[in-house]
Amino acid sequence: MIEILAVSGSLRAASTNSALVAALAANTPADCHVTVYDGLGRLPIFNPDDEGERTPREAADLIDAVTRADGVIVSCPEYAHGVPGGMKNALDWLVSRDAAVGKPAMLVHASPRSLYARAALAEIMRTMSFALYEEAALEIALLGKKPPEIEAILAEAANVLAMREAVQSFAAFIRGQT
Repeated sequence: MIEILAVSGSLRAASTNSALVAALAANTPADCHVTVYDGLGRLPIFNPDDEGERTPREAADLIDAVTRADGVIVSCPEYAHGVPGGMKNALDWLVSRDAAVGKPAMLVHASPRSLYARAALAEIMRTMSFALYEEAALEIALLGKKPPEIEAILAEAANVLAMREAVQSFAAFIRGQT
C-alpha cells in the first residue's frame, strides 16, 4: 500500500485546493491511501531556535507525517504571485530535516492561473531535495466556483478518472524511487 500525504496550501474554509485534496483522498486507487494533512493553520511560525528538542508538537507532527508518507501531494493557491505564507511556513519546518530529502512529491492545481506560485513552489521543493514528479499534471479548474459547483465538478466521471490516474501515475513514480 502506497501511503500519500496530501497538503492544501490554503487556510480558507471554502478552499478549492482543500476540496481538491479531499477529492483525491476519496478517489484513490485501491493500492494507495491518501491522508489529508489538516494542521497548516496550527503551525507556529518557523524559528530555527525552536528546532531539535524545542520543536513544537504541531511542527513535529508535520515532520513525522511527511517522514512516514511514501509521497506528498500539494495543492496550493497563489497569493500576490507567490506561495501563501502558511504553506511556505510548513516547508520551512521541513527544510533542515531529512523528511523532504528524496521524498517523492507531486503538485496538483485547482486554478489555471496560479502559474507564478507553481513555479515558486516547485523551485522551493526542488531546493529542499524533494523528488518532484512532473510527468503527469493534474489540474481541475475550480477557481471562482461555489461549494456546490466544486462538489459537482469533482464528482464528474472524467475528473474522478483524472484524479485516479494522476495518483496511480504518482504511485508508480514512488515505486520507481524506492
